Amino acid sequence: MTGMAHDPDLAREAIRRTAIFMVTLAVLIIAPAWSLSYWQGWLYWAVFSALVALLGGYFLKHDPALVARRMHAGPAAESRDRQKTIQTFVSIAMVLTFAFPGLDHAFGWSSVPPWLAVFADALVAVSFWIMYRTFRENSYAASTIVVEERQHVVSSGPYAIVRHPMYSGAVLMLLATPIALGSVWGLAFAALTIAGIVWRLLDEEEFLRASLSGYAEYCERLSWRLVPYLW
Repeated sequence: MTGMAHDPDLAREAIRRTAIFMVTLAVLIIAPAWSLSYWQGWLYWAVFSALVALLGGYFLKHDPALVARRMHAGPAAESRDRQKTIQTFVSIAMVLTFAFPGLDHAFGWSSVPPWLAVFADALVAVSFWIMYRTFRENSYAASTIVVEERQHVVSSGPYAIVRHPMYSGAVLMLLATPIALGSVWGLAFAALTIAGIVWRLLDEEEFLRASLSGYAEYCERLSWRLVPYLW
């Protein structure tokens, strides 16, 4: 892992992909609003982009192997057809989650009080903290569902609370996003994305039970998948 920490190619590629993502996200959020005065969109974009950059910079320094694992993402990166289908669904729903609030803003279909939009941005920051804790605990938290040689079950840190803390953080982020962007109706697309995440994690659990030693026993010990005492 130490050798990878000074790999300039990995750092350059990670920075390139992050920059492309930030520009793409800005277009998805702002363009549908057809207004540069869409302050909710700019604030959300600034908060989200800063958190992505901070998280990426931290793990490039402290766990570059994790960064390398997470650079291979999306439907095409999955090795199993079912996950390709699931990831396609999730990707489309997520794009709509980011883009629809701009349309909502342009046409005035719904509104959110400014204080609530800012509070939702704070919840986005909390969601990134959950994902940060997850990645610190589990260097094998790749963007695709695979089991690597020497991979073991992680049951400490956030994994002692729920089986899928990364998805818990993602669900919080998705619920907060439309509100931060000033749209109530956008929650419908967030709900679709969350449904896709649930579909993904159920399939992931089936795969890990069969492929990762000790995972079935971990599931027996810990009942909660996403939310403690709920599910």
